[in-house]
Amino acid sequence: MISDPEAVAALERADALHTALTHIVLEGGDLAAIAEAVGAAMGCGVVFTSTDGRERAAHLDENQRESLAAADLLDPSGRVRVERIDADGTAVGEGEALVRRVVAAGVDLARLVALRPDGKIHSSDVHALERAAIVAALLVTRVEAITAVENKYRGDFLRDVFLGRAGEEEYVAEHAQAFGWHLDRPVMVVVAVLDPDAMAALGPDPEDRRAWQDRFAHAWRQVSATVDPSIASVAFSREVVTLVPVDLEAGAADAHVAVDRIIAAVRGDRGGGRIAFSAGVSRVSHGLGDLPEAFRQAQRAVEIGRRVHGGGSVTRFDQLGLHRLLALVPDGSELTAFAADVLGPLAERTPEAADLRETLQVLLDTNFNVAEAARAQFFHYNTMRYRVGKLQRILGPVATDPHLRLDVAVALRALEIVG
Repeated sequence: MISDPEAVAALERADALHTALTHIVLEGGDLAAIAEAVGAAMGCGVVFTSTDGRERAAHLDENQRESLAAADLLDPSGRVRVERIDADGTAVGEGEALVRRVVAAGVDLARLVALRPDGKIHSSDVHALERAAIVAALLVTRVEAITAVENKYRGDFLRDVFLGRAGEEEYVAEHAQAFGWHLDRPVMVVVAVLDPDAMAALGPDPEDRRAWQDRFAHAWRQVSATVDPSIASVAFSREVVTLVPVDLEAGAADAHVAVDRIIAAVRGDRGGGRIAFSAGVSRVSHGLGDLPEAFRQAQRAVEIGRRVHGGGSVTRFDQLGLHRLLALVPDGSELTAFAADVLGPLAERTPEAADLRETLQVLLDTNFNVAEAARAQFFHYNTMRYRVGKLQRILGPVATDPHLRLDVAVALRALEIVG
């Protein structure tokens, strides 16, 4: 017979929770219902998150959220820093929080975080939480199977819109409304792609890649929905496409702020196994007829941005400048040949050539002001003069011939495009 009053109370809570979870399963409840049942039965705060801490359902009051924030367990975007919460308990003020993985068939699906700000979580309560995690795994598996089908259907429809084969505009607008989307309005198309180098560094298998892509797409959908539930956000095979609404009266600057805010919220603090991504942003699309071109602009922006600025970049189509024209050349070998013809040995993929190209770009940026270029590269003035002479022996009179200088500047940009 159990004599410990705290243990008896914990067993009573576990029994009440078991009954509540049984009803939830039989009635087809959701994660919010499980969170509420766990919180009510155990008298604690509960939050279900994605594996990287993005909130999916919660039973938390404001005081409990403030406790998590005070313990530095919430990032500015609202993501729960699940990677900082220990399975055996992490101190939160005078109480503690602990985390449990929600797993089904070896697949990591979510996280269950329990918080008791005024005391420890009893071991019997931990067993109840593990039972709740099992029930949640069954529910998440069912929901994700349905969601996968729905998202594929939505993605196929939006892809048809971008390809101009979805039908008449009136039909497209009505069909989009069935998804809760509002497409017939000014928007900026944002294309986001997980950075290949960041993924390759982790050495994932195909299953990991799919899980990361799914988690990435879910983050975009969830963040977009908090801004405006009528925002369309879908996942294609390797990219996530989101249509961010634009208030034309507020101006383009306000629209870019809205886009940046969404990107920052998706990125969070990159904890919890979050992977770096790049994004491309189109010009404003004023209606359904403009969407195909806006999608192409966003694709071009993210592709060129990654090549020129590297991973984690956000590139706007309007900022591409000369790169935008160069990207229209369909044959990359033509750009490579042009760069080789103009730059000669400077186009080679060697450390020495790369070093001289960097100096050449600085000279172009300073209009061949040797003193200013020397200061920018922390060289002695005579060293820079020597380099100018070497560059002109290779390229010709680039310091004085404006036509040659233009060719050289374009060739350097062409190398950035082809990588």
